[in-house]
Amino acid sequence: MARGLFVTFEGIEGAGKTTQVRLLHDYLAQTTIPFIFTREPGGTPLGERLRELLIDPLGQMSREAETLLLSASRAELVDKIIEPALAEGRIVVCDRFWDATLAYQGYGRRLPLEALMQINMFAARNLAPDITFLLDIPLEVSHERVRGRKRTTDRMEREKRDFHERVAEGYRRVAAADQNRVIVLDGTRDQDELAAQIREGVLSRLASTR
Repeated sequence: MARGLFVTFEGIEGAGKTTQVRLLHDYLAQTTIPFIFTREPGGTPLGERLRELLIDPLGQMSREAETLLLSASRAELVDKIIEPALAEGRIVVCDRFWDATLAYQGYGRRLPLEALMQINMFAARNLAPDITFLLDIPLEVSHERVRGRKRTTDRMEREKRDFHERVAEGYRRVAAADQNRVIVLDGTRDQDELAAQIREGVLSRLASTR
């Protein structure tokens, strides 16, 4: 059996990841292609409990503790969900993966990138996405979209502007360093146009692995 395809979505707060993940789900549900969708942090019972700690707007933790909790969630997700699904030949679509750690904890929290990459690879068992879609939007758009959400903002969303500026720049640097894997998309474009481009990218990468 051919190995599946590992697809991830990345972006700063309000970039439109969740919308595009949903649209890709709706498309794949109409096909015979086997797939699963998951998210980080979360995706498993343990991961969801860790997610609650990580996004709690009243929670406080060191940047190192934050990184290790995220990595624990990732390790469990890879072990319980991602690797088994890929072995079954499924498309695995994940809302965030270790690129987010480099952007948020590396550039945002200013932790050393080399150490973070070692932690990432340990937690993920050296697993890397086959294709990553980075939805890039201006900070002003991000803030406007976050303010428009009908829920309490989480701990990351409440960070100051300079933090989010560093995260956005971090994502762009991560993408520039791995242009074959990371596809940068303008997140301000029409949702359906973006969804069509994402579908094309997924199907093209899937065909190249068969």
